[in-house]
Amino acid sequence: MSRLPVAAGLVLGVLADELLGDPRRGHPVAGFGAAAAALERRLYRDDHGAGARYALACVLPVAAAAALVERRVVRRPARRTLAVAAATWAVVGGRSLRRIATDLAAALNRDDTEAARALIPSLCGRDPAQLDSGGIARATVESVAENTSDSVIAPLFWGAVAGLPGLLGYRAVNTLDAMVGHRSPRYARFGTAAARLDDLANLVPARLTAALTVALAGQVGGSPAESYRAWRSDAAAHPSPNAGQCEAAAAGALGLTLGGPTSYPSHTEHRPILGSGRAPQPEDIRRATRLSHLTQYASLAVLLAAMHLREMARTRNGAPA
Repeated sequence: MSRLPVAAGLVLGVLADELLGDPRRGHPVAGFGAAAAALERRLYRDDHGAGARYALACVLPVAAAAALVERRVVRRPARRTLAVAAATWAVVGGRSLRRIATDLAAALNRDDTEAARALIPSLCGRDPAQLDSGGIARATVESVAENTSDSVIAPLFWGAVAGLPGLLGYRAVNTLDAMVGHRSPRYARFGTAAARLDDLANLVPARLTAALTVALAGQVGGSPAESYRAWRSDAAAHPSPNAGQCEAAAAGALGLTLGGPTSYPSHTEHRPILGSGRAPQPEDIRRATRLSHLTQYASLAVLLAAMHLREMARTRNGAPA
């Protein structure tokens, strides 16, 4: 079947996110999170096996339902386009990411640290009480870099690869990781399966994000060569196999140093140093959001081009349109 409706749906969904942001009521991701939390209360055990069963029980029904919808619309291009567009709008969070980061920058610029601390939980899981102005700026830049992949490029990638099941299945995996995949006493074992599944799902998108960050570094006053150097030399030291790719490339592109002590409500991690520039300042948040925005559209262009080349190859090989 032709991939043109999927490509068109991805474009329309990104434009809907750009114009409208996240749905204000009845957000399907919030609904999934509520259902997953209820299931966790029933299935929780402090062991890896229970966590694996929980992850499968959450993700498989979402992917199966999406596959059923795709099967019903696959021969109806207009309906397929609309279905993909609606799913893309629901799972891509580029506008919300940039809005929260911009609000944080504005709060820091008016020296309202308390307002900035209140916004931090909307962006990441850091402990706001442990963050001063510089720590908030660093946390925001790091989160924008990581979430450019998690909230934008990864869902677009999986949508391009697998249509509706890719879009919704990926968002289920990533949401589950945010809920139970962190290293706290409660989830050290139970959340392992969700965390590893998310690592696998983000393996390619994170590296695509890093490569595009390198390519676009000059658009935010940075150096592609420095971004590439930081990516290749520093990323592997990060405890996350994927977040380190995005954060290291962004550190080099923005001329910053990221990493260091990172406090969460349950523990403190000592992250490796990424990049070799200065410490982040509030004005760097706007540069990071601009870089994220540019990377979003560059990734969409790359994925659309890849889908077009795949379609051409199918046509040459005599596959049905």
